[in-house]
Amino acid sequence: REQAIGYQAVRKPDATHVQITGIPAEQLEEARRVLQENYAGSAVSPAYVVGSLPAEQSGFVLEMSPSLQAQLRQEAQRNSIETIRQRVDALGVSEPTIAEHGRGEWEILVQLPGVDDPARVKSILQSTAMLEIKLVEDGPYSSETEALAKTGGILPPDSMLLREAPGARGAQAGGLQWYIVSRTSVVTGRDLRSARSEPNPERPGAYQISFSLSRDGAARFGPFTERNVGRPLAVVLDNRIQSVAEIQSRIDDAGRITGTFTLQQASDLALVLRSGSLPASIRYLEERTVGPSLGADSIRAGLTSAVVGMLAVSVFMLFYYRLSGVNAIVALALNLLLLLAALAYVGATLTLPGIAGVALTIGMGVDSNVLVFERIREELRLGKAVVAGMEAGFDRAFTTILDTHVTTIVSAMFLFMFGTGPIKGFAVTLTIGLVANLFTSIYVSRAIFETLLSRQARPTGLSI
Repeated sequence: REQAIGYQAVRKPDATHVQITGIPAEQLEEARRVLQENYAGSAVSPAYVVGSLPAEQSGFVLEMSPSLQAQLRQEAQRNSIETIRQRVDALGVSEPTIAEHGRGEWEILVQLPGVDDPARVKSILQSTAMLEIKLVEDGPYSSETEALAKTGGILPPDSMLLREAPGARGAQAGGLQWYIVSRTSVVTGRDLRSARSEPNPERPGAYQISFSLSRDGAARFGPFTERNVGRPLAVVLDNRIQSVAEIQSRIDDAGRITGTFTLQQASDLALVLRSGSLPASIRYLEERTVGPSLGADSIRAGLTSAVVGMLAVSVFMLFYYRLSGVNAIVALALNLLLLLAALAYVGATLTLPGIAGVALTIGMGVDSNVLVFERIREELRLGKAVVAGMEAGFDRAFTTILDTHVTTIVSAMFLFMFGTGPIKGFAVTLTIGLVANLFTSIYVSRAIFETLLSRQARPTGLSI
């Protein structure tokens, strides 16, 4: 159009081809040049291959290059992963795993521990949720045949034929109806700012979804509705018309999707609209369910190993450091108590990787106490008084303990930023445990020693 080249129709026979027909013979070469300049890309990275149609069609066909197809598949997969992650986060699933899988272009692995209603979650994740608001050009019609007969059997290039969704107003009045709508959408799901479910005042017992538009969407929607007052507007979801209403006045930034939605259906639809539409439809290739008994057995085994490790460490500390070992055990127990309290406060679930983080925290706590106790022993061997030796031991060990904990916390932060669900759970548990250990091994343990020594008029020894 910009180059004043005439044509009859533009159609898309499949996902990788676009056909342009009815170009005047005298403009064919000019049309080829324009297509080559705008769509062919470069020799290194071709976008579309421009080919000629048979003479009677007088036009061209654009075929998407394999490199562009691969690029679009990768982008669709990345965007799908991000959309699925947003929907899973909205469901409140603990430590999900959402990542590329298999051949890296087609498959996505989704692992959701602790889901009570897998069928509902599958429906939410699979929903494309492509919201569009389109101008109604003609209708309603009782059948597709009737609608096409009205247009002579061929729809205009900039129009499309859509049917009402089950539960729409027309369906309630006597069957699903058909409408001819504009192919161009006024606004889409990308223009949504928020969406929420609420009771439908026109249908007692039913629910609707109210949505508001972003600033850019409202900037287009307001002037459009002002220009088309008196004409019908359709709310389309996944290529099915949910509702049709006449534009009474200018509408700036709000709308609603009506139907016979239940509360659960309306809430789920609002959720997927807020998370954005999927760039492509998805289907489930394989589904596996790990029963609660297997998961419980794994957790039980992990907890048993952590408890056994704690007991073994306690026996060693008592045997090697005598009464000072009690100090270490108290500090270690307080460390675990603070860790579990923090996990409960943030609502984290203690999974198998989290138990591994607890076990590593126990090891780091023991290491900190060993460093302090060995420093105190060295100071006492040098002939220092008991109180002075204890204080010097803690002071000299502090830098080493702080260094090891900070470097480990930094490593855990990288695990959290770049890891998947279970790895993130391990990183969170480890970080909380290390922060708690810094407090208990340095300040709590020192406070216990100072309290015990202050009760002696002239401390003569330390059981270490």
